[in-house]
Amino acid sequence: MAEMRRLRRRRPAPVSTDTAPIPRADHRSVGTLRSTTAPDTSLTRWQRWTVLALVSSGLLLISLDMTILYTALPRLTADLGASTSQQLWVLNAYPLVMAGLLPGSGALGDRFGHKRIFQVGLVVFGIASLAAAYSPTAAALIAARALLAVGAALMLPATLALIRISFAIVKERNLAIAIWAATFTVGMALGPIVAGVLLEWFWWGSVFLINVPLVLAVTALMIAFGPRNAADPARRWDFLSSAQALVGMGAFVLAIKTWAEAPLNLPLAAGSTLIAIATLTVFARRQLRLARTAEPLVDFAMFRNSGFTGGVIAAGLSTFITAGVQLAVAQRFQLLEGFSPLQAGLLVTAVAVGSAPFAVVGGALLDRLGLLVLIGGGMGIAALGSGVALGAALTGSLPLLVVGLVIGGAGMGCSISVASTAIMGNVPPHRAGMAASTEEVAYEMGNLLGVALLGAVLTFVYSWTLQVPPGAEAWAAASPANALDSGHQLLMERAAEAFQRAYLSVLGALAAVMTVGAGVVVYVLRRYTPGTESQKYPDNH
Repeated sequence: MAEMRRLRRRRPAPVSTDTAPIPRADHRSVGTLRSTTAPDTSLTRWQRWTVLALVSSGLLLISLDMTILYTALPRLTADLGASTSQQLWVLNAYPLVMAGLLPGSGALGDRFGHKRIFQVGLVVFGIASLAAAYSPTAAALIAARALLAVGAALMLPATLALIRISFAIVKERNLAIAIWAATFTVGMALGPIVAGVLLEWFWWGSVFLINVPLVLAVTALMIAFGPRNAADPARRWDFLSSAQALVGMGAFVLAIKTWAEAPLNLPLAAGSTLIAIATLTVFARRQLRLARTAEPLVDFAMFRNSGFTGGVIAAGLSTFITAGVQLAVAQRFQLLEGFSPLQAGLLVTAVAVGSAPFAVVGGALLDRLGLLVLIGGGMGIAALGSGVALGAALTGSLPLLVVGLVIGGAGMGCSISVASTAIMGNVPPHRAGMAASTEEVAYEMGNLLGVALLGAVLTFVYSWTLQVPPGAEAWAAASPANALDSGHQLLMERAAEAFQRAYLSVLGALAAVMTVGAGVVVYVLRRYTPGTESQKYPDNH
């Protein structure tokens, strides 16, 4: 009995399943892999914050280009004579290519150095911007948008990695990541406004040309003041996995967008769906096999950590609500209230007005409040803001709508400010590049689903509730904009009623998704109450 008691006392404490173990094969290379993520302690305080400004500038370019064409599309369509299909590809080429390349771009940064990959991405982005600005045809513009996505996919994970390298003090790093997250949200909100301002004075190509001076300035300053380029040539880059991710994610994006379009292109929708399912299944099986024997492109064991998973969900929800608000509110007030694109863009910036300050505050208070309060509570506040916006639509109150958008933005700011910290701080250091890529995929997929699914709701409700007067079938078959500007008085009244119902349906769906999402996030992060550790690896940023 005494021997048994002695053995019980010596038994090691159980390992929490909330943190994924490092696969056995990785232990041999952890020492070298850490070298690409270790902070550069030689940087002065001024240099650290300069690096943050530079990577945030690159991030701003990427997020602006996600939404900047919402306003410029009608003008460039007329100038280039783009068909309906070409218009869709002008919009879709950017997210489609980016989503496919993101899973592998973090590994490239680990192998060749995040500073170098960021600079290469900047150069590619600048060249693509010039090509897009002076595109002579719609096909050339589509190709330039695809090249823009290549540059963006290279830069995105590198921006987080460079913050991790530059900031050795955890509290400073948390604040820097909060500013990074706020920049992303603000950039998406500013896209339509920047385009609206430029189109008041210049041709449509100016929405791309403005990228070039900033690209040149950031490139030069990063060379002068950036951190060391820490490369790890021994780090394996799995080309086959990257190719599978590109095909699978690209097909998945195409499938979502095609199923959401009207009229439905059934062969393209079904074919892209089958390709996505088959390719992503093969990709997932390869990653599970590589996790046991080598270095996978995506280690699904990261999702065992609830802090990481909660951060990924919050990242996706934040871009979902931003894209949904821009889609519904901007269209409604342009079509029914006669707002100009610039006025509509200014209206939806209420989200950014609420988000930006609370993002910074959230990052500063993470060590006191924890993930549950900031992410879960923030998502709850965002859901409340969606409900207020729905109430404003029912009552026709524009001031109440602005209040709802600000409330929703404030909740997202609290959440997104620490979502990146939760993602990056809850994976082992040698998974940092992988975690950054996963986060960027979550952002991109949230934006995609917000536009595609809520756009489908808008189109479906409008089409099914529109009561077409006799003799107006040709106008009714066109877009809502054409029906509302047809000159047929009865059709215009009924189209306005149908579009208002569609608008209410989108806001209702948005409020429902945010409420359910907030509940899921609160459940996932229920252990991360104030006073508990929010990060398993606080130095891994």
